[in-house]
Amino acid sequence: MLAAGSRSRIFTFLSAIPAEEKGATLVNLAASLSQAGSDVLLLDACTASRGVASRLEGADGATLQQVAAQERALDEVIKPMPQGFGIATLARGEQRSAIREPKQVQRMGKVFDMLVKQADIVIVDAELGNDDLFPLPALADGEVVVQVSNSPESITTAYSLIKRLNNQLGRRPCGVLVTGASEQEAQLVYQNMAQAASRYLAVKLSSMGSVPADEHLTRAARLGRAVVDAFPLAGASVAFRRLAGNFAVSEPPAAEFHGISTGDATVGI
Repeated sequence: MLAAGSRSRIFTFLSAIPAEEKGATLVNLAASLSQAGSDVLLLDACTASRGVASRLEGADGATLQQVAAQERALDEVIKPMPQGFGIATLARGEQRSAIREPKQVQRMGKVFDMLVKQADIVIVDAELGNDDLFPLPALADGEVVVQVSNSPESITTAYSLIKRLNNQLGRRPCGVLVTGASEQEAQLVYQNMAQAASRYLAVKLSSMGSVPADEHLTRAARLGRAVVDAFPLAGASVAFRRLAGNFAVSEPPAAEFHGISTGDATVGI
């Protein structure tokens, strides 16, 4: 539980990679943060696609929409997972239509505010709607992180997400997490994105780190475990422990990749 006066840190993730890879990253990041001593909540806020909760066995608690509609209690929302974190879901199936109703969105926002107080780090699996907004306005108040790989398609999609977000919400910084790439590839991806965002959008990006491609991620998932637990010496495990340190710091990291300068931005891993 949180100490009196402390404030939860909310990381709202947008992804430019396949849903399965995105889900694996969020699960392993949440597990790594939990292993490092953080009280972590993973929230599935996807309203158009299958989010991370739909891919985890046992993640079947009440939804925030049901609590907002006074159909379920708040203490039924968070389900503890064997990987060490709690998971919750914004809405499922037909419940998602209620998210379009302004009064219901307002009620869900109040439920969300109460929910996040039960963890010190909240990781949100999110997506932008057709209106380029998050399903809950409060999700935009967190630290937005865009997950990207080193493929041209992923980089283009990631840049588009940043552009859509800033067109709708105004200029704001974003974090970048590069996955499935070597250190050198991750440096190049972040450098190119940071320079383009600075030049064409006047937006500052910051590096949240990177995770290399590693077969141990798939093997751990088949076992229903986090890679840091099942294969602690794997390259991905080392990377996730480093990420946990980046995400758990008291202030958002500066635009840096371990000190390799690029002028307007800094890149590295």
